[in-house]
Amino acid sequence: MRLKTAAPKKSRSMAKKEVLKKKDIYTKDWIIAKSVPIIARYEAGILTIRGLHYQLVAIGMLNTMRHYKRVVNAMIIARRAGVVAYSSFSDHDRDMLGYTDSSATDVDAKISQAKGQLRAWMNTYSKNRWENQPWYPEVFIEKKALQGVFQSPCSSADVALGACKGYPSLTFLYDASKRFISARNEGKKCVIIYFGDYDPSGEDIPRSIEENMLEFGCKDILIHRVALNEKQVIEWDLPYAPVKEGDSRSANWKGLGQVELDAVEPTKLQGLCRDAIGKFFDQDLYDELKDREEEEGETYRKQLRYFVDNNL
Repeated sequence: MRLKTAAPKKSRSMAKKEVLKKKDIYTKDWIIAKSVPIIARYEAGILTIRGLHYQLVAIGMLNTMRHYKRVVNAMIIARRAGVVAYSSFSDHDRDMLGYTDSSATDVDAKISQAKGQLRAWMNTYSKNRWENQPWYPEVFIEKKALQGVFQSPCSSADVALGACKGYPSLTFLYDASKRFISARNEGKKCVIIYFGDYDPSGEDIPRSIEENMLEFGCKDILIHRVALNEKQVIEWDLPYAPVKEGDSRSANWKGLGQVELDAVEPTKLQGLCRDAIGKFFDQDLYDELKDREEEEGETYRKQLRYFVDNNL
């Protein structure tokens, strides 16, 4: 009589993986169905794929690399199927430079364009928004992928926006130092408004920026770190993952875990950016500037009309 041998016991980790696999409802169809209304809330080019991933995590999806890859693949399928527009997502890491224009030139269209440009030059006069402000600000963000999120609040406030792409290069910082030194020579106080990940590198980058700027002769510059910090991570209940093993700074870091800036809802980031810029902006001084702008505008238009009538 042959005795039945017991099947080998499975480890707890293997059993847990099997349970998760069986219970995992976050399929391609689930991801697409949940993503469509999320994408519809944003203007084209504001949302990133990673940002979408974190919004799906907020409604229950698991925060793993496997699920992030599912989101990527699901959005490829959805865009090719016409369910999601190709313009929905931004990809500033792969921007093109310049423009190749091969369209036929039409002289009438050119004349009309030139007239419009002349009209614009004749009737548009504006003072520089920050010229009488005590502060000279620029916004630095850790990730270029989020440039589309920050572009709107920075553009509306006439503030420069720079993507560090992790630790910024010396070339990037040297160019920045020349702008800040020029502003300081005009009597301005200088500030870098910084947004980065909540992780060892994200918290250390501002220190690196300050040290390198000092080396380039850019003294007394304020690094104003807006996000992310531990308090925000807790209050906003942001999902976090273990710190990257390759980050040499992780050994001495006492944080909760790695949280990407992408995990914050885009409109909240835009609001944080607007508020941070506003802290360094004096509205009363700007109102005075607008009064001068109106007075000088009359002189500007009068002189241009005289030039056009008598010199062209």
